[in-house]
Amino acid sequence: MKTKLLRATLAIAALAAIPASAADMHRHEDHAAHGARLQLDNGRKWPSDAPLRKSMAGLRSAFAGKIHAIHGGKLPPEGYRELGSRVDSAVADIVAECKLEPKADAMLHIVVADLMAGADIMQGRAAGKPMEGAHKAVMALNAYGRHFDHPDWKPLK
Repeated sequence: MKTKLLRATLAIAALAAIPASAADMHRHEDHAAHGARLQLDNGRKWPSDAPLRKSMAGLRSAFAGKIHAIHGGKLPPEGYRELGSRVDSAVADIVAECKLEPKADAMLHIVVADLMAGADIMQGRAAGKPMEGAHKAVMALNAYGRHFDHPDWKPLK
């Protein structure tokens, strides 16, 4: 419990230190509306660092363990809330620990925003069905794998 509180506090402090234009990228909005579009770095995947890979691998694993229940409509509401909480925790870790160069970071903000939007839906903080929130988060994880260098990354189906 203390670890989660510490992570949340660190994430809030890290977000507070981000300039307003970058903080906007962390808001729970669809970034397509802002014109931001996830893209490769001149045809290459963006670099990642160990904290980012660890957090994203943990999220992938959490969703992979529940993907059949999600697709089958059998994941109970608490399962979605748990996944949403996992996303919140992973994003807090990414914000606190991940250090990418500015262009890669800007691309990561798009992925993070979609993850957070999915978490909001799964936890009932935004309109939509929990399954839709899970789908949004899975799509964000798959987009991360297509756009960031993460050895052995496997997309979720």
